Amino acid sequence: MERRTIGAGALEVGAVGLGCMPMSWAYSGSRQRGDESLRAVRRALDAGSSLLDTADMYGPFTNELLVGRALKERREDAFVSTKVGLLVGEQHIVANGRPGYVRRACDASLRRLQTDVIDLYQLHRADPEVPVEETWGAMAELVRAGKVRALGLCAVGARGGRRSGGLYDGTIRQLRRVQQVFPVSAVEAELSVWSPEALETLLPWCEARGVGFLAAMPLGNGFLTGTLTPGQGFEPDDMRARHPRFTAEMMAANQPIVVGLRRIAARHGEAVTAAQVALAWVLAQGRHVIPVPGAKRERWVAENAAAAGLRLTPQDLTEVAELPGAQGSWE
Repeated sequence: MERRTIGAGALEVGAVGLGCMPMSWAYSGSRQRGDESLRAVRRALDAGSSLLDTADMYGPFTNELLVGRALKERREDAFVSTKVGLLVGEQHIVANGRPGYVRRACDASLRRLQTDVIDLYQLHRADPEVPVEETWGAMAELVRAGKVRALGLCAVGARGGRRSGGLYDGTIRQLRRVQQVFPVSAVEAELSVWSPEALETLLPWCEARGVGFLAAMPLGNGFLTGTLTPGQGFEPDDMRARHPRFTAEMMAANQPIVVGLRRIAARHGEAVTAAQVALAWVLAQGRHVIPVPGAKRERWVAENAAAAGLRLTPQDLTEVAELPGAQGSWE
């Protein structure tokens, strides 16, 4: 697989990563099977999808434990990214950016991941009660201690007010602040055919500074794969069950996007899928962009990895740009 670099430190990863969250968090619990997910991780590493993206809050903790099982066998093949800064309660999620907590959380993640070093340690969310510089400073100490190789930041406040300007202004302000403390190697934010807002300001900011961009949800939470049927329903623990874009009405209204992706895929061969076109579009947004599609089955992991070899033509890119915008609120 093509290799891409993250940050000024030129950390190399496969062009398509693997989002591990669906294996144990936020999607249908009845379909989460540890052994099957472990096979999916191994398949990703075999295909060159070396970036494994997880977080301590997924589960919580169980996702890191699962990834740790794979790392124990294949550490040299993997680039592990995990996150800190969010605590999961019974019915709520709260931020914790206190330096002491960051240090303890890192040690706990290292134990669960069964590794001596985390390749990319990301701040999941800034704590509104702690200056972000203090949190970032504690994370920088972990780099100096040899426990972490590079630091990243997850975009915040990106889903509110999608139709207004300045969508990522808050994230860019945070990035400017933490850059004064220690270099940012990567930013993780949503980017897909039906959610392209990061192209306006956030992606150019990263490109101008040599910061890697991890494209989260590049398949639109599964919608852009074309495998979901309007009105099919979701299990109560699946976040899409409460997602305005996944009502039967909105899924039907947004089908022209999937139809357009399928039309482009058909020109590239019978085996090419809408999902691969969606990922190839993300890859085409810049050499510093790494899509991180979530998956928990070997079949989907292999299909996603193969998208790294798909090159969209200028005509393809024009057609994607001309697809209708996604309908429906994101919140």
